[in-house]
Amino acid sequence: MKTDLFLLKYGELALKGLNKPVFEKKLLDNIKARLKKIGSFNVFAAQSTIYVEPQGEVDMEDTLKSLKKVFGIANICPAVRCAKTLDEIEKTAVECLSEEELEGKTFKVEAKREDKSFPLNSPQLAAEMGGRILSHYPRLKVDVHNPDILVQVEIRKDAYVYMKKIKGAGGMPIGTNGKATILLSGGIDSPVAGYMIAKRGVRLEAVHFHSHPYTSDRAKEKVIELAKIMTEYCGNMRVHVIPFTDIQLEIIDKCPKILLTVIMRRMMMRIAEMIAEKTRGQALITGESIGQVASQTMESLNATNSVVSMPVFRPLIGMDKEEIVKISKEIGTYETSILPFEDCCTIFVPKHPKTKPTIEELIEAEKLLPEFEKMLEAAVNNEEVIQVGN
Repeated sequence: MKTDLFLLKYGELALKGLNKPVFEKKLLDNIKARLKKIGSFNVFAAQSTIYVEPQGEVDMEDTLKSLKKVFGIANICPAVRCAKTLDEIEKTAVECLSEEELEGKTFKVEAKREDKSFPLNSPQLAAEMGGRILSHYPRLKVDVHNPDILVQVEIRKDAYVYMKKIKGAGGMPIGTNGKATILLSGGIDSPVAGYMIAKRGVRLEAVHFHSHPYTSDRAKEKVIELAKIMTEYCGNMRVHVIPFTDIQLEIIDKCPKILLTVIMRRMMMRIAEMIAEKTRGQALITGESIGQVASQTMESLNATNSVVSMPVFRPLIGMDKEEIVKISKEIGTYETSILPFEDCCTIFVPKHPKTKPTIEELIEAEKLLPEFEKMLEAAVNNEEVIQVGN
């Protein structure tokens, strides 16, 4: 079907009451930024609908793909514009239907009249158009409950006809709910966790721990590629690559082997909080799920939480691996996540880690690292910051 423009419909954003203009403006800004690389568009809001009108030649398929990844959009309607007369609406609807396979199909017309000066109200317009369509396609049958084809007409400044309502990304516009710092590894889980928090309107800053030469540059490149894929949904972000080798080797050399994993996680959380404070983040995000590995038992998670004062969000906490993999495939991170380049969380894993460590014994173990605070500061001071996205 020919497409003149896209009509974008809100989800929960429509329920924001007096704060709605703030959310709406942020959504408009996000859409404009996302479409800038495709071409020129007139993007504006009116009557709880956002209009995306191309200015000149643009690739409408690419435009649709980009719009489907913008949080805050519930539905995308590829529409055809026409004059606000019954004859023009009829002509447009008939032309749209001419591109469909109609044999043995049922249909229904839905109408929405935002312009109250139009002579027919919504039910009257729907009935009128239904009759006119049947006069052109008598083999069609009406089904008002479960039609094969839904013809939708909206009367606004102009009239708009469309037959598809494509599901958008939903959620809230990026930048409307603060900023958080995600611990981004090269695995399957953390990109999904970032996606889920960003869907609530949270802007992301990422921290990645790199243990050169035990982890290769390919491992770091893999994480940057994951971040790039995430930016298609989450918007631009910075990745703070932290040199973690010296800290890991010190822990391995001086601490009990059964506590290595949890102590490393506690050090990572401390560094992530330092980065968050420096970049005005308000929370930390991890991809942990209860019981998935030894460092993700209730006791271990409590132990890692105890070293930071910021809230720690774990959106995958109650999900199993199959559910997480499903989302990773949907958002396009899965194939990159499974590339065989190990990160620092997997190369120094003890054979028999303790699954129920106490905070008291971890504090005692960390006393064997009298210089660890200086090491954390040195790691942060020697970070590499990589800007990802446009």
